[in-house]
Amino acid sequence: MISFNKIKKSQQYIWSIASIIVISLVCYGLSSLIGYRVIGFILLISVSLVAMIFDILPVLLAAVLSALIWDFFFIPPYFTLQVSSTEDSILLSMYFVIAMVNAALTYKIRKMEKAAILKEEKENTFKLYNTLLNSLSHELRTPISAIIGATDNLQINSSKLTPQNRYDLIAEIAKASFRLNQQVENLLNMSRLESGFIQPKKDWCDINELVYDTVKRIEENKISQKISININPDLPLFKTDKGMLEQVLYNLLNNAVQYTPQHSRIEIVATAHADILEITIQDNGKGFPKEEITEVFNKFYRLKNTQTGGTGLGLSIVKGFTEALGGAVGLENISTGGARFTVTIPAETSYLKNLKNE
Repeated sequence: MISFNKIKKSQQYIWSIASIIVISLVCYGLSSLIGYRVIGFILLISVSLVAMIFDILPVLLAAVLSALIWDFFFIPPYFTLQVSSTEDSILLSMYFVIAMVNAALTYKIRKMEKAAILKEEKENTFKLYNTLLNSLSHELRTPISAIIGATDNLQINSSKLTPQNRYDLIAEIAKASFRLNQQVENLLNMSRLESGFIQPKKDWCDINELVYDTVKRIEENKISQKISININPDLPLFKTDKGMLEQVLYNLLNNAVQYTPQHSRIEIVATAHADILEITIQDNGKGFPKEEITEVFNKFYRLKNTQTGGTGLGLSIVKGFTEALGGAVGLENISTGGARFTVTIPAETSYLKNLKNE
């Protein structure tokens, strides 16, 4: 229905007239089996259906046309606008009134539904805006404050600082900058997804190389968790968007680091099933509350009763990028403790390693 509403007004007239004529032709072929009163009922329903799709003027035209066709072709005497009986005259008059009123009311109801949908969309947009603003006010202010505080110390107390003090302040700036960059990157990625124009740029990708590079980026943030990688070195090359897949892995690993206790174990396993790449990331942390598992991929969603910050964009980006690659991502709690994310992506494979250099 939404696509029909985008049709030009002139084309709506053509479609409404054509639909009434086609239905009338079908009814004419069945006129020997069904009475003209049943045909009038069918035409009335047809006008109601047209009113659910098109604007008011094409619908009113369809109502008038259906009344004239019903009178001319189906009500005795045939092929004339005259009506032989008083009963049929009243029936035709009532048909015309009901068709017009029904068309107008259906169109009015459709407009009210559109207005209600627009109002709901505005309310949701306002709610998301407030959520994002509240998240960013903390998530961006915290690293910025850390950077300002550390640089002030370096500038004002430079002569009083020991080499170790300077090193610690520079490390704090680097850590805050890394966190700030991650938040901005997530916002940019979400804007790409929201635009609806994101298109994967597929090329041959070495999964071993991609995973190790991503883990290195995570470990540069001085994490306490131990990350182990279990990938067959003979895993084939996959033709996919390396940048998008890297963002998927990075956000999953970053999420695991944020929500697992210190010194937890995180394991990455990548396997190939025909032309399907499967990557699992699991940990031995506390897992996710059962009632929240279905919500974690929603935009701006953050786990309840947790001290961990974040804008709630990481896992929604994981879902969006994975689906853009034609795949799917799932989450389950492990019976022995912890959580497991499973990413499956269909992709062309090749065991010719030199292809990635083409």
